[in-house]
Amino acid sequence: MDQRTQDFIAAFKTFLDEVVANHRERAEGEDDRALAPVLHRHLDADPRGIAVVTEEVPAYRFVDLDVALAELQERDPGARLLGIGGGEQRNHHSLSELLEMAGRFQQFPVGAVDYASVAAGPQCTREAVSFGLRLFSYAESPVVVLQRAAAPRYGAATGRMEILSPAPGVAAALIAEVHELMVRRSVLRGQVLTMGGSDFEPGVGGITFHERPALAPDDIVLPAGVLDRLQRHVAGVARHRDRLRAAGQHLKRGLLLYGPPGTGKTHTVRYLLGALPDLTVVLLSGPSIQFVSEAVRMARALQPALVVLEDCDLVAENRDFSPGAQPLLFEVLEALDGLSDDADVAFLLTTNRVDVLEPALAQRPGRVDLAVEVPLPDQSARRLLLARYARSIAFSPAVLDEVASQAEGMTASFIKELVRRAVLIAAEAERDASDDDLTHAAQEMLDEAQNITRSLLGAGDPEQHQVRDRDR
Repeated sequence: MDQRTQDFIAAFKTFLDEVVANHRERAEGEDDRALAPVLHRHLDADPRGIAVVTEEVPAYRFVDLDVALAELQERDPGARLLGIGGGEQRNHHSLSELLEMAGRFQQFPVGAVDYASVAAGPQCTREAVSFGLRLFSYAESPVVVLQRAAAPRYGAATGRMEILSPAPGVAAALIAEVHELMVRRSVLRGQVLTMGGSDFEPGVGGITFHERPALAPDDIVLPAGVLDRLQRHVAGVARHRDRLRAAGQHLKRGLLLYGPPGTGKTHTVRYLLGALPDLTVVLLSGPSIQFVSEAVRMARALQPALVVLEDCDLVAENRDFSPGAQPLLFEVLEALDGLSDDADVAFLLTTNRVDVLEPALAQRPGRVDLAVEVPLPDQSARRLLLARYARSIAFSPAVLDEVASQAEGMTASFIKELVRRAVLIAAEAERDASDDDLTHAAQEMLDEAQNITRSLLGAGDPEQHQVRDRDR
């Protein structure tokens, strides 16, 4: 073999070596992005041969799921977080389907993790994994968890985790600890919350956090001793739960605040929320009362808790007045009865129409065991309310006494509007409010022509005002 032939063979061999090396590098690079091989190496088993265990969580608890899974993952220094490519098509397939299609059609490669900004408090958010794979070890066994947020437009109304583990029983143990952590680390604990509906599915669509009100006892004008009774019934039971349990006494309790519109029931509720910072509070009013069962489940998990049903007469009217099925009323009754006696959960109901309230709701111990009237303010209460609402205005004591006397039968809402009207009258004249403005506002609002306004503000019976107007 001559030298030229030897040189050609050597050069051709070098060329073949480079081709093989490039092919190997390209194949290894593709293998690093192929979903099934990546999971195979972590699990030390073909993931397509392992059963997927799926656990769903309500959409409003997804942030707690993210907190719990992140804590479990952080225990493993070698843990990894991966995404799955493939665009919106991913949302239409389960993890087992994704793995099968990734192997057969080379779809859904490893990609970037998807995140969603979710509320974790009144003024804070959390970047939660909305679609991503958590690879870590749990109970000395490798696991893969696909974490997904709810996607109602794709038919997924709940968040969920899909778990792969080659070891028997590991997935079930992981799910149990995740639920325990979701309760212990919940961002909902100790918050004031309202529930909202979904645009795509029936049921709770989301949670709204609210700042806890900060009201002083002096901001509440109620008959003597009423506020202390309310606090004792809500907070006292929570504070002495161990003694009550030891004595065989139940912890769940119900309170009813009733009285005419505008007398301060909602204001009293707001004070209690601020005075009881350790309680998780779920506020239900209007359409959201339909979520009472879900609210009770949340309260049971995050106790001590308070469930507030405002204007409960809208769904709990006496069945004698409205024959026929009332499923929402039954749901409220079942929620009240469904709690165990040792559940540290209080129900606070408000109503303007105690006379039509369902007796089964209002007159059975264990549902409502303390009913408190929030009455129309008397003379001294009206004087105090005027002073409170006008604390930054230089009205004389004499005119406050006079107007308080004139406003007999008026509500706290009426008196609040009265002070605002006086300030507005003065503002239109480009001056500070004076006694004359308050007197003018009182005459204007108490005039017979203001019957509609008084009714809207909860000012009582217009015929009684007509008699008083004639006398005046």
